[in-house]
Amino acid sequence: MIDLEAVVALRAVATNGSVAAAADALGFTPSAVSQQIKRLERGTRVALLERAGRGVVLTDAGRHLVTSSATVLADLERIEADLHLTGRASGADGAAARRITGEVRIGAFSTAVRGLLVDVLPRLREEHPELRVPLRESEPWETIALVASGQRDLGIVHRWGGVALAMPDHLVETPLFTDVADVILRREHPLADRAELTPLDLADEQWIATFDSTICRQWLRRLFDGVSNAPRIVHESMEFENHLELVRAGLGVALVPRMGRPSLHPDLVAVPTVRPASTRGVSAVHRRSQADSPALQAVLDAVRSGALGLHDGSIA
Repeated sequence: MIDLEAVVALRAVATNGSVAAAADALGFTPSAVSQQIKRLERGTRVALLERAGRGVVLTDAGRHLVTSSATVLADLERIEADLHLTGRASGADGAAARRITGEVRIGAFSTAVRGLLVDVLPRLREEHPELRVPLRESEPWETIALVASGQRDLGIVHRWGGVALAMPDHLVETPLFTDVADVILRREHPLADRAELTPLDLADEQWIATFDSTICRQWLRRLFDGVSNAPRIVHESMEFENHLELVRAGLGVALVPRMGRPSLHPDLVAVPTVRPASTRGVSAVHRRSQADSPALQAVLDAVRSGALGLHDGSIA
């Protein structure tokens, strides 16, 4: 009999590219992941991983097992959801019928953690004390990969300016709201009194931005499509709070989303962009096979409620 927990470990290696990264994603040690896969190899009597330099890659058999197991794992998730529904329907009283148990693993980008989930998770813990909701911070494309491969159950992702975000067919996307990003400038900056700013207005500015591999940085580049030699990135940081402090120090300007943004210091002003507007759609994603899971629906409902309260009902 194939060990399904070990299959999940193998899928994590395929998704994350290494045993160490898979272990980090699953919350195990690299040694534990290696042992699971070795046990799987003994049980199947075929090699599933092979050395490639200092790392490992999946063999043909390993890739076949990862691909073929997707349907089996999805079926098991549907069975588990059905069991929870049956248990709720046969509850002795209303309280038993409403009880939500189990685990829903969330992946979300940093400002969603700070601006949304820090309020949602405590409410979930209070309303459903038997429900575990572990959180992992990750970039949107990583979150989608984690949800698609079964390593996370619910993802909170964003896409800038309507730019497509690759979504596997077996995932369901639920739009939550539209977030806006403003250009942050020092109050005495010559552009600080404008009601709105265009890319041409900002062509000569020095910028503070996230790393080149991030979606936020990609949008900043797209904002200046057709404007030569812009944007000029002079400082890089993954934390938007650092962006605000660097702007306040007079070291450049920054494009900072409103969600999760702290109150601005009196030295700073925020001005929106036009042509194009700097907006991003925020969505929740989950596997289609979990659509009937009471635990996942409880978390998704809480996220929706938090999003509505945060953005006064503005839906992406």
